[in-house]
Amino acid sequence: MLVIIGVVVVIAAITGGYLMERGNLHVLIQPAELIIIGVSAFGTLLIANPMRTLKKLFAYFMGMFGQAKFTKQRYLDSLKMMYELFNRARREGLVGLENDIEEPSKSPIISKYPNFLNDDPVRDFVCDTLRMVITGGVEPFDVDQMMELDMEVHHHETSQPVAALSTVADALPGLGIVAAVLGVVITMGALGGPPEEIGHKVAAALVGTFLGILLCYGFVGPISSNMSKATEEEQAYYNVMRVLIIAFMKGISPLLAIEIARRAIPGYIRPSFREVEDTCRNKGESQPASAPGEAAPAAG
Repeated sequence: MLVIIGVVVVIAAITGGYLMERGNLHVLIQPAELIIIGVSAFGTLLIANPMRTLKKLFAYFMGMFGQAKFTKQRYLDSLKMMYELFNRARREGLVGLENDIEEPSKSPIISKYPNFLNDDPVRDFVCDTLRMVITGGVEPFDVDQMMELDMEVHHHETSQPVAALSTVADALPGLGIVAAVLGVVITMGALGGPPEEIGHKVAAALVGTFLGILLCYGFVGPISSNMSKATEEEQAYYNVMRVLIIAFMKGISPLLAIEIARRAIPGYIRPSFREVEDTCRNKGESQPASAPGEAAPAAG
């Protein structure tokens, strides 16, 4: 919603100020200049990026107009799910999680959380890591290194669409100059004609430069920045799950591991201690959390 409001504000500010200076809006309507700049920018996007990057870019663009993906409720649900899984592991041993991890869609715990279950990268990140934990013989440090590597690869992949759009934004002023130069070429060919016609062609050429700069700094650049922040939010969620799993591997009780993970949640959406405790204890499994410092059961 804020994206749409921002676009409206940018357009209103520019057209309003232009009209205050008694400008003629008809002069700014230059479809040929827009085609030169817009279609050329799209072409550069096709030249520079493979299809997988373009698909992700389109998905990110559409996601800007929906609700935020990683909300406070998403974190609460994820912490509650992990709390239930860890409690089962403490009761039945780590092997008790094998069926949940191998077939998450059939798990009585994971299946209750569709946001996690339907998010393939996040689900695989957590489940694949827990598979390594269940096998035993792996130190928390090694698992931590493995998750960091996975997060680095994922972050690189999610950053590619953002970088692609940033490149297009940087190219737009240059494409605006190209449109303006073409307009000057047309103007030079009309020398000797009526002054009104020459003036109109010069104005059309200048509109090309105007559109290139406007699209860069008014729309494409801010959209790229918005996508970048979305990837940072996703990376923060991965980090919370990483901290949570490592804390449990070190033998920390489920509830304390949840609290450690809560501290890793970005402050602007971090739930309070009471919210997390009520969610885990009152709405989670009835099994009470073990006391802090109690060792986790070994894998069977």
